Amino acid sequence: MTLREAKVGQTVRVLKLHGEGPVKRRIMDMGITKGQQIYVRKVAPLGDPIEITTRNYELSVRKADCEMIEVELIP
Repeated sequence: MTLREAKVGQTVRVLKLHGEGPVKRRIMDMGITKGQQIYVRKVAPLGDPIEITTRNYELSVRKADCEMIEVELIP
C-alpha cells in the first residue's frame, strides 16, 4: 500500500521509495527514508495535502508524493 492509502490515526513504516531524481530527493530531504515510522495526523478535505508526523516533525506531503512512498501498517 502507499502512504496515500493510509488512514488518519494509523502508524505505518516506509518499505520503499519510488520515483527518481529531484522527486525522490525531496522526499528524502523531509526525513522520509526506508524503515522510518510515519503517523498520519490529518488529510485535507480534498485529499491534498496529507499531514504526517515523522522523527518528531510535523510535515505536509503532497498527494502525488505520497503515492511514491510504499508503506506497511504497524499493528
